[in-house]
Amino acid sequence: MLIGISADFDPVHLGHVDLINKARELADKNGDEVVIYLNKGYSANHGPFFTSFEARRAMAIAAGADKVVAIEGLHHRLTLAYSVPIRIAMMIEDGVVEYVDAANVSTDKIKQYSKRFVKEGIFVGIPRNLPNRNVIRWFAVNDFLYNKYHRKMEFHIIPELEVDGKISGRFIRKSIIENNMEIPEEIKELLPDSTTKILQREIKAGNIPKDRNWKKIYSTLNTSSRPNLMKLAYLNGSAINEIIKGRVYRDEESIWATFRRAGYGPVLTRLAISAVEENVTRFEVIKLMREYEDKGVIPPEQSVDKVIERAYYVANQTQKGILAHDANNKFRKEKIAIKNIPLEFSGGLSLTKFETKKMENGLEAQLYISGDGKIACQIKKDKFKIKTNLVLPAEEVTYLRYIIDSQLIPTTATVVKTQKGFRIKVTIHNS
Repeated sequence: MLIGISADFDPVHLGHVDLINKARELADKNGDEVVIYLNKGYSANHGPFFTSFEARRAMAIAAGADKVVAIEGLHHRLTLAYSVPIRIAMMIEDGVVEYVDAANVSTDKIKQYSKRFVKEGIFVGIPRNLPNRNVIRWFAVNDFLYNKYHRKMEFHIIPELEVDGKISGRFIRKSIIENNMEIPEEIKELLPDSTTKILQREIKAGNIPKDRNWKKIYSTLNTSSRPNLMKLAYLNGSAINEIIKGRVYRDEESIWATFRRAGYGPVLTRLAISAVEENVTRFEVIKLMREYEDKGVIPPEQSVDKVIERAYYVANQTQKGILAHDANNKFRKEKIAIKNIPLEFSGGLSLTKFETKKMENGLEAQLYISGDGKIACQIKKDKFKIKTNLVLPAEEVTYLRYIIDSQLIPTTATVVKTQKGFRIKVTIHNS
């Protein structure tokens, strides 16, 4: 049997030691093992790590864990609403029977909060005002996956350790950086000796801090066209237009400012930057989502099809004068299902005679949101480039814009020659 903890441990501090000690206490009763499911590549908050995986693994083992399992390839591709079910499923399949976490609210409260999300069967948009909302998400997903595995992990929630306030890995990292990469004495008091020694070794070797590939990020944001940016996951129309407006990028803060102007919060900004850094496409994300949907790990209400259904439903309702927010809430709460969603439709073009002569059947048309917020397309023929707005009925415009702004669902478009002239066939991809 395994006792599990899922974490970043960047770095391992005394609060993490408390988690491991609790897991050790449970494991030693029956000769079980303490296993840390340690995020690798990107943190659960979608950012780069301060400390390498190898160093964090060594810290966890030194603090009392028996082994470490790497969780890799998720956090630059998926939000927590999708990565948490995948991680919990992995733990259950590995034989983890008990799970240890920390929170500043009681287990009974966490159970109470989580019931709502289990009932709705959706783990997106857990309100920010809920305490320890990520623990609530884990609790809810664990209950949801009982339907698949007919077993679930038993949760053990211990109080969060506080030393003049909550111990934060972010605060520890910031303090070290601001102290010219020397560990301040007051920070050493928050760390086990083993972590301090490993950190000092890594700092001396020049392995800390890890950072993003900013050169690649700047290049992508400074040079990519609107259509090419739209192929990437987690960039909606507003974000892409703000990226274009904000050029040229030479520092991290200017990128963060751009995403703030587009209405992105810190977590989504980190995810979007990671997607840019790793060139994560929308096709790549929905392929991964589909893989875990087919395994029964992703809740049906979070499926690719549901994202598309919601876009279609909200577009339909807004044409009737209903507010998008109200339509979205109704779709979610009432679990509305819509069959035969159109995944293909055609739109008209506004072309000059010269442009019409350049057109031919089968040319690729790249969709994008123009600077004035309209859906447009770009068509290339040899060295000639045509840019024109797409002419669609109002409901289809709204539907397509919601699909684009889903940040997940890919679209493609092709020039089609008809008896009445050239049109653009738009395809919304669900796989």
